[in-house]
Amino acid sequence: MIIVVSGLPRSGTSMMMKMLEATKIQVLTDEIREADEDNLRGYYEDERAKTLHKDNSWITEAEDKAVKVISYQLPHLPPEHQYRIIFMERKIEEVLASQKKMMQRRGETEDDVPDSIMAGIFQKHLDDVAAWLSGQSNIKTLYISYNETLDDPETSAEQIVEFLKRELDIEKMMQVVDPKLYRQRK
Repeated sequence: MIIVVSGLPRSGTSMMMKMLEATKIQVLTDEIREADEDNLRGYYEDERAKTLHKDNSWITEAEDKAVKVISYQLPHLPPEHQYRIIFMERKIEEVLASQKKMMQRRGETEDDVPDSIMAGIFQKHLDDVAAWLSGQSNIKTLYISYNETLDDPETSAEQIVEFLKRELDIEKMMQVVDPKLYRQRK
């Protein structure tokens, strides 16, 4: 079984990876992308996950581990594995604000697409991914709200323990959640 942490970019996936790591679940990361102003505790990424659509053969390295795979790449997971996907949800307005702030810090040019249009694009994508996930016999999905986890980390940690069917240290998971890092509130 492979644990996959997924969601839109800037939806709390790094926090969830850190929560899992705190319980001694091994995380698959290449440590190329270092912590910065946008993710003070690190990104917990493996660059290969960004090109899963081109090469997904490496995913076997994630067996009995957790790996972060952005929602756009989920349909490219090889079907011969069993997956437990923890799908992070966050208010779309906050995702957009966080993405804009990150682009500003990096000096990247912002696109001219209004937030209302981008919110619609993101929501359609999320609906499409949820429909696809529900039709996969080799995938079980738990949806976790980033916003609710910040307010009540214990409940989210308990849901994860039940979903993964493992004895995990809920206290350690809760200690990872830091509301001070919640900067793009809407």
